[in-house]
Amino acid sequence: MESAPAASEILPDASGDRAVPIFLVGMMGVGKTTIGRQLASQLGREFVDLDHAIEARCGVRVATIFDIEGEAGFRRRETALLDEYSRCQGLVLATGGGAVLAEDNRRMLRERGCVVYLRAGVDELYRRVARDRNRPLLRTQDPRQRIADLLAQREPLYESVADVTLDTADQPIAQVLRSLLPLLPACQPQ
Repeated sequence: MESAPAASEILPDASGDRAVPIFLVGMMGVGKTTIGRQLASQLGREFVDLDHAIEARCGVRVATIFDIEGEAGFRRRETALLDEYSRCQGLVLATGGGAVLAEDNRRMLRERGCVVYLRAGVDELYRRVARDRNRPLLRTQDPRQRIADLLAQREPLYESVADVTLDTADQPIAQVLRSLLPLLPACQPQ
């Protein structure tokens, strides 16, 4: 498991600017981690996946945290680390799919950085995560319906925090990045 840097270790982007952080939100399987890594690389910034940072701190996988502490325990940990990392300038941060559920999290995202909502439809999301056994919320008889239910609940929340919205369905990562990069200057402080 890759180790996430502590928030105190995050430095300004490669240009030396105290650049506004970029937060990626969206459903599981939409590509936040993959796109986030590539975006950070192109911008010369540090990348952190919030779920991986939680795992690094706890020493166990997210699914194990869900098993031991339930979703509520996981969400408390998620909020604490989001508070820490969202204060870091020049960061690209991939949030967990449910990070937008808490009002405090939505407030932090809106106030502290540029929020990019990566969007895909139910069928595409299901195709991407159907075989992934490390998704505790998909441990159900009908994971496709669970994705549909979660998307219906969360999409208005993603939209409420988004500065930029971009569809990722049926697009190679390089195309998503080509589409996303020109939209980011709108996120910079005036």
